[in-house]
Formats: sequence, structure tokens, C-alpha cells
Amino acid sequence: MAENQTVRFGIIGCAGIARKVARAIKLAPNSTLYAVASRSIEKAQKFAGNNGLSGTVKTYGSYDQLLDDPCVDAVYMPLPTSLHLHWAVLAAQKKKHLLLEKPTALDVGELDQILEACESNGVQFMDGIMWLHHPRTAKLKEFISESNHFGQINIIRSTSTKPATQDFRESNIRVKPDLDALGALGDLGWGHLLLHCIISLGTIRRNGCNDSLLFSFPHIHGLGYIGLQWFAALLRLHYSVPREICFV
Repeated sequence: MAENQTVRFGIIGCAGIARKVARAIKLAPNSTLYAVASRSIEKAQKFAGNNGLSGTVKTYGSYDQLLDDPCVDAVYMPLPTSLHLHWAVLAAQKKKHLLLEKPTALDVGELDQILEACESNGVQFMDGIMWLHHPRTAKLKEFISESNHFGQINIIRSTSTKPATQDFRESNIRVKPDLDALGALGDLGWGHLLLHCIISLGTIRRNGCNDSLLFSFPHIHGLGYIGLQWFAALLRLHYSVPREICFV
């Protein structure tokens, strides 16, 4: 695509985050929201109506219909992580550029397949981690890289917590292993891992963690297993600064 060409986006899936991204697409000077797809036409039309898009975007009752639309240049995909591999690869095969919500895949193997599909079909891939691509984050890295500000960094710790209502525990995809098996690790964990890499001024490699891992897979009365809710680890990366992460 030419640099000055307007990108016509389609949204596959009407998750809550799609509302914010739809607004961002509309406000961007080089993009327009062209179509929205859900598992039913009623859901797609409801999403369009609730977000002031009725009459301005096409609505589809299946993801395949949107991907088959030749007027869609790129797709934003906020689907549950367990669905990413199938639909992301299919989108690439349909020659649609891909903005994929985090976590991008259930594991590295799935992500490799998605990236290979994008590369072999000549389309661009971008993750949906706004914080990573924000100018403020680049400024943070620049500031921290000046050793006279902080001196030697000896250890990094980060923690996040998030309240979980009864409705969250019963219906959110992050407590449903068949939809989003990474749970807290895939949700809050992204920010922690990236923050540690930025502060350490290094790049991400597949070195993993040490053996000191703590997990919580709680069984709530009446709900059964509700997924990975608590996670802590001491990372073993290729830089020398120890770091600990914890998110619940």
C-alpha cells in the first residue's frame, strides 16, 4: 500500500476493547473503519449502533464474510487467544494486514505460524500492545538509559493487582482455559515483561524463567476451575540484572 493511502480496517470480534480501537481508527488521519464482524449479524449491528457506527460501516454475521470483502485492507482482531492462530493465519492468507490483540498467541509455536503466514503472504503484522508503541515508552527508555539519572540498576520488581467481581469470575474469558488459557499471565503479564526488558535495555529472547515459579489455579465454590489467576516468577533472561514479577 502507498504511504499516503487510507487503510480500510475491519474488526473481527466485538469484545469490549474493540470499542476503544474503533474510535482510534476513526480518529487516525490515515485509516477508516470499513466493516465489523461478529458471530451473528445481530451482535455486529448492536456493536455498530452502540458505538455510533450504524450506517457508516458494513456489518457481517460471520468472520469469513469480512475476510472475503476485497475492500478490507487490514483487520483488527480482539478475539480470545485460543482463536488467534486459525483466524490470524486465515486473514494473512486473504491478504489482510493484521493488528492482533494481546496476548498474540498461546505459545511461541503458534506465534511463529502466524508470523510465517504474514511473511509468506506479504502482509504486515502488529501486536495490539499500545503501551509498547507509545512515544512515552520510548522516552522512558531514553531517560533510563542515561546512567547519571539512576546509576547502576541492581534489581527490578513489579507487581500488579486487579479486582475481580463475581461477574468477572463467572464470565470473563481470562478465567476460561478453553478461551484464554494464559489468564493473568497473558493479560497483565505482558506489561511487566516488556517493562523489565525496557528497563534492562535489552531485547527479548527465549531464555525462559528459573525453577522458582509460583502459580495459583483456584477452584471457587460453585464455579470450579477458573484459570490462572495468580503468577509470580524470577526471570532468567540474557541480561545480568535480576528481576521479579508478580501479578494477580
